Amino acid sequence: MSVTPHRVAAPSPLALAVLLAALAMVSPFSIDTFFPSFPSIAHQFHLDAFQIQQSITVYLLPYACMSLVHGPLSDALGRRPIVLWGLALYVLASLGCTLAPNFGTLLAFRALQGMTGGTGMTVSRAVVRDLYEGVAAQKLLSVITTIFGFAPAIAPVIGGWIQVGVGWRGVFAFLTLVGVVLLGIAALRLPETHPPASRRPFELRGLASSTWSVAKHPECLLLSLASGFNFAAVVIFVGAAPELVLVHWKLAETQFAWLFLPVIAGFVLGAFISGRVAGRMPPRDQIRIGFAVTFAAVALRFVLHASVTQVPVPVQQLFLFASAIGVQINTPVLSLRMLDLFPNTRGAAASVQSFMSVALTALTLGLAVPLLQDSLVWLAAGSLVAAVLAVGCAWGAESAAAAAVERLRRQPAT
Repeated sequence: MSVTPHRVAAPSPLALAVLLAALAMVSPFSIDTFFPSFPSIAHQFHLDAFQIQQSITVYLLPYACMSLVHGPLSDALGRRPIVLWGLALYVLASLGCTLAPNFGTLLAFRALQGMTGGTGMTVSRAVVRDLYEGVAAQKLLSVITTIFGFAPAIAPVIGGWIQVGVGWRGVFAFLTLVGVVLLGIAALRLPETHPPASRRPFELRGLASSTWSVAKHPECLLLSLASGFNFAAVVIFVGAAPELVLVHWKLAETQFAWLFLPVIAGFVLGAFISGRVAGRMPPRDQIRIGFAVTFAAVALRFVLHASVTQVPVPVQQLFLFASAIGVQINTPVLSLRMLDLFPNTRGAAASVQSFMSVALTALTLGLAVPLLQDSLVWLAAGSLVAAVLAVGCAWGAESAAAAAVERLRRQPAT
């Protein structure tokens, strides 16, 4: 596998956006494609609802932990080799899931999928910031998010038809094929954007130190939490997809698009809006608007579920659509703000951001969803709690940034 950077010509911005979005799609495909297979896997291995839900948790926890590693490694070794080796191991893990003889083996290979599936998601942010600044970077991230946003919408639809046709092993065989195709494309088209002269020494203590310096930064930590909780306000319904679609909405295995299409349409529209207002609106105002839209949507949804016995499915879809718009209005701005706090260790900054987002998602899907999914009122309440925490962390980040500016102002001139 070649990882030599100067043999790969840099693609155009649009081609780069498509490539990075495709690499980022690996993770949502790994999670969402086999949602329709939950009942089949549970039946074959004699699992209850909580046990089958852990097939998501066991993916997300290693994903979160390894996201702390992928970015710093790319700071030291380059972006390209980390992506290529990550995809190669992902293919191996997906093949292992396809052939798993029991649930324990399936969980083990799911963990390996999690360790490698997030490589493209983490490193792609650093690649964008390596090449672009300011408005150009925000616009490219918005394009990537727009393209990437289709993955969670089409993944369960594809998974549903594969499940109906050949069963759950066919779903993991499809993920294996996806990994092979992306590995080939990345080997041919992914440029190296972090040249050797800019790299940090490959030394574990130094890499850990750079990651810790990012993680303990008050503004970066609070922004990461704000972004993660804001996303959790929507993803709690995605994590409950099998129960929501098959039980509460009484739809079929091939109808998961009823849930995912409004969510992804909201993500795509929010990302489009974010790109359009880039450079025309102060970033702080854009962040506030995004949080306000999400909070309003989830708060109204909770009030409606608490007041009405049966909320029509189209109305529930409308609230999902609106809350997803808010999430993606501010996500590119939040990402760039966190990366810009650490211009010399962008890989580490991207890793911390990914870790916080995935860790919160893992807690949401592995703990909150199994406890709340039996009731739409409780799911709506969990979503509202996440939105409240997101707004609180965002306010704390603004306060931390203002305090840092004030400290600099008070320092004596040298």
